[in-house]
Amino acid sequence: MPIAGLGWELHIIRLSVQQRQGRKRTVGKYQIYHNGISQKNLEGTAVEAKGPGDNKVAGNGRRIEAGKYPLATQAGSHYVTIGYLISNDSDQTPKPGLELRQTGNRREILIHPGHGFLASIGCLNLTSALASGNTNIPFGDSRDRVMAAITDLQTFAGSAFPHHNGQPIDNAWVVIDGEP
Repeated sequence: MPIAGLGWELHIIRLSVQQRQGRKRTVGKYQIYHNGISQKNLEGTAVEAKGPGDNKVAGNGRRIEAGKYPLATQAGSHYVTIGYLISNDSDQTPKPGLELRQTGNRREILIHPGHGFLASIGCLNLTSALASGNTNIPFGDSRDRVMAAITDLQTFAGSAFPHHNGQPIDNAWVVIDGEP
């Protein structure tokens, strides 16, 4: 599914599956767009759970289906969009995150920092390139990329950006392509 070229879009193209000791993760590339124009330095690697994509069964531990999803500010105990902590300790909460909406029977599908092999049971971790399944997601890099996406979205949306967590973000989308 190509981007629409309207609004703020985070486009993910799934490319491959990596494995380590029986565990699997889906690896792709991401790019942020403003009205169809790619934003320099807002690109990298997106990491998700194993496939195939499935939005029908809640808590299935798989990645979500390829498609287009509206975004919202996240209001949780571990991840939030407004009021997160900036810490190098991956155990400190709340960490930065954004929520994908309209994910079928799946709930709390987020964009949030990863660490280790994968920090997701259906969510999206942003990071730098991962050479192989033996390469860990560096928490600091992942956290910084999620914060950069949030900051960019706040700037793009301007006064229309929600002032509270748990609110839809107008004209902001995640578009996911591919089912490797």
